[in-house]
Formats: sequence, C-alpha cells, structure tokens
Amino acid sequence: MKIVLAYSGGLDTSVIVKWLKETYAADIITFAANIGQEEELDDLDKKAAATGSSKHYTLDLVETFARDFIYPMVRANAIYECQYYLGTSIARPLIAKAQVDIAKKEHADTLAHGATGKGNDQCRFELSYMALAPDLKIIAPWKIDAYRQLFPGRAEMIAYCKKHKIPVEASLKKPYSMDRNLLHISYEAGILEDPWFDPSHPKNKNMFKLSVSPEDAPNEPEYVELEFLKGDCVAVNGKALTPAQVMKALNQLGGTHGIGRVDIVENRFVGMKSRGVYETPGGTILTHAHRQIETLTLDREVQHLRDSLVPKYAELIYNGFWFAPERECLQAFIDKSQEFVSGTVRLKLYKGNVITCGRKSPFSLYDENIASMEGNQSWYNQNDATGFIRLNGLRLRARCKSQGVPKYAKTKSL
Repeated sequence: MKIVLAYSGGLDTSVIVKWLKETYAADIITFAANIGQEEELDDLDKKAAATGSSKHYTLDLVETFARDFIYPMVRANAIYECQYYLGTSIARPLIAKAQVDIAKKEHADTLAHGATGKGNDQCRFELSYMALAPDLKIIAPWKIDAYRQLFPGRAEMIAYCKKHKIPVEASLKKPYSMDRNLLHISYEAGILEDPWFDPSHPKNKNMFKLSVSPEDAPNEPEYVELEFLKGDCVAVNGKALTPAQVMKALNQLGGTHGIGRVDIVENRFVGMKSRGVYETPGGTILTHAHRQIETLTLDREVQHLRDSLVPKYAELIYNGFWFAPERECLQAFIDKSQEFVSGTVRLKLYKGNVITCGRKSPFSLYDENIASMEGNQSWYNQNDATGFIRLNGLRLRARCKSQGVPKYAKTKSL
C-alpha cells in the first residue's frame, strides 16, 4: 500500500504520518504545497523523513494559485454569505489536484488528509479527489473511530509525539488555529469559538498577522491605481505584475491601512454554524476595484444575471465543488462577461476603508452626454420616457382598477 498524505508538518499531520505507517504498514509519501504561507518549508522533507515518510514533495504553487484559482474567482466577485472571501476554500482544490498528480506519478493507491470530520476541508479535499481520481482510496483518520479514541485531544497527540520522538512545535497553550496562504489568514477554534469574544480588542491585537488595526493605521490616506485587462488585474500603480505579485503588493498596501478584517459566523456545508475571523487585505482591495471597473464596462442585463449567479458560484467553492461541471459552466459564463472589463480604477486606502476615487476604460458604456442633467444633446430623447413608463405602469393601473388599492398602501400618509 502506498499513501500520499497532504502534509503541513504541524501536530496533526506529524502524528498521522506515524499512525498511517503503523496501522497500514504502508509506504508514506508526504506532500506540502507552498501557496504563500510565508512559513518555513525548507526542512519539511527532513522532518517528514524523521517521522516515517519515505519521500517528500514541496511544490511551489504560489503563481498557479493566484493565476488559476484566485483570479477566476475574483472575476465573479465571489464572496460567501456576503462576507467571506473564500481564502481557505479556494486553496483546497489546488492542493488536492497537486496531491493527485503526485499519487499518479508515484503509482500510489491511496490519498490521505488531516482535515477534521467537523469542518469543510474534508469535503473540499475528498470531492476534489473523487472528481480527479475516482479509483484512488481515501483515508481520513479523523473520521476513523480508532484514531479518535487514541487521540481525543491535543494532549494525547503531544504525548504521542514525545513518546515516538516526533519533532513538533506544539503547545497546549495555543488559543486558536490559523491557516495562511497568499489570499488570506483564517483564525478559528479555541477562544474564538465564543461568538461574543472580541478579537479586535487591543489586548488581542497580536493575533493578527497581515494587517494593523484600523485605529493604528496611518492618519494619511494612500492612493493606488489598479489596471485591469479582461477582468484580471495586470498592473498596480503603473507597474506590470504577475497575479501573485499583484496579490503580494495589495496585501502589503491593505495590511498597512488595516483593510480586510472580517469576523463572521458562517454556515458550514456539514450543517453547523462556525465562527471565523479572517484577514484578506489584498483580496478586499482587488474585489472592490474589479467591481468598480465592471460598473463602467458591463452591460446591465449581463451584470444582473451574473450577480444572480454569484451566491451559487461562491457556495460551490465553499462546499468543495471547484471541479464540478456546474462550476465550470458558471465559469465559462463569467469569463465571457469579462471580455471588455478592462481599464483603470483609482482607490484611496484609509483606516480600514477602500474608497473609490475614479475609474476609466476605453470600453466604457458610460456616456456623459446621455447621463448629463445639463441639457447636453444626445440620441436619448426624454420624451420617450413617457411611453416607456406608461407601458410599464399598465399592469399596475389594471390591478388598481380591478382589485383596488393594495392593503399596504391604505395607511394614512397625510
């Protein structure tokens, strides 16, 4: 039996390497994806080998993550439940795909991950596995009774590591869990499980890694210009950048000005509500700017139709259906809508706020002569509005004549 394990080098996956090897007498191959964690990944191969892995891969997927996963999602302005920028959700299908590719290369027959049986990541990993490699077996230790009985909590896992001399930097004092990538950092569990707990309080300020609090942000605003080509940001302040470079530049700008902090109670796919705190400085700026260039260049009906589909698109990503046919169909429509979404947006960043200061495009649908209230001549004839409104009001007049004034309109207004 040969197993490829999605491996971070943390407490959970360090324990899992040893447990898998002992339980299944298997050959364990570990894999870590560099997707912008800004964490030390250089020694993971040595750490994995010391734990029981026969071979280790660390792949640099930062640019792929930005270009092929973050950017397509931004073209849709996808935000789950109006608040969550899907930072963890969008990373999982990329990790799963790379893991499947390694399994095929190494002729492995099994995939494994360390996601909890209560969270969303188990769905994202396993649905991606099934979509890409349906014949590979899946082992998820946290959904195996024997594993949970052996490790009911962190104390037992730390003791196991000490017993087997597994190198981990874990402590029972860690008050929450953290997951970081190029798009965001998420914080959950521990002290954050109380939805009344205030992570923005000054005494908790050290929790945040990507941004200062808005109160501590500079007192002077900073202006930034983003240039778009077919829905993708290709330059910041006139400098051409790759997608990953754009994200890094915007993360730095947003973090400096306290932008992108979100504290939400969200609805997990498995049915429960959970509390999460997120930092998405660059993604917040990028999505705001993208929406602004669309206001100039996107046809009204296309925009409204696309916007009606965004909640479903975001839900598919959140639930783990990135590689599902319905997401691919929605993506084709979204990408078609971006054909003329090109131009420049000017923003002002100030104490947690992203403020629009201007937008321009060679494909702008905004006609100043038509929109002006100053009597400018154009091919719009105001007299046409009379018939337009009369036709739209026809059914309302018919209803009133036949059925009377609606009940909610009978309250006194004078």
